[in-house]
Amino acid sequence: MTATPSTTSTDNEADAEATAAAQPATTPAETTADTSVDTPVEASGAEDEDGDEPGDEAPPVTPPRTGIGAGAAAVVSAALGLASLTGTWTGKVLSERETLLGQIKTAQGGSASAQIHEIYGDSWHTTAAVNGGFALIALLVGAFVLARPAFGAPEAQPQPVWVRAVALGGLVLGAIGLLLSVGMYFDLFATLPSTGS
Repeated sequence: MTATPSTTSTDNEADAEATAAAQPATTPAETTADTSVDTPVEASGAEDEDGDEPGDEAPPVTPPRTGIGAGAAAVVSAALGLASLTGTWTGKVLSERETLLGQIKTAQGGSASAQIHEIYGDSWHTTAAVNGGFALIALLVGAFVLARPAFGAPEAQPQPVWVRAVALGGLVLGAIGLLLSVGMYFDLFATLPSTGS
């Protein structure tokens, strides 16, 4: 009866030794290696729900430009260019003023050439100068719209086709109006009437 417990304990110790021998021994170096291998996997796997890394942020979304300012400038350029060819109310008023001043100056008498110059020539040149001013403004505004698609913003979208077309029309009309005004002012297309004396 007393020999049975010792036999059982001996058998248990033998089983424990066999189990320990069957399992591979783990050294501290292997444990460190396993930890170093697992660490990058955890770091690389840390991503946001949308697939971006935590340090990356989406760039701010800028609303697209509507081009209202550029479109308005293009229309203004075309209107000013057309006005420089057809004449304006301002030019008409200033021309009539010069005619009136010429009549006042020659009311006390004067030669025929002086009357032509004071009454007709000054009025003609004033009209040409006013039209040339409108043409120059049309030229500058049209060139500004074409040269700077979104008023200088580097991230801006290009202007719509109709804006560029209208601005180009204003540019061309302004250039033609400016040439005609310069020619009229310096009497290149027609000279003042002369009395023949």
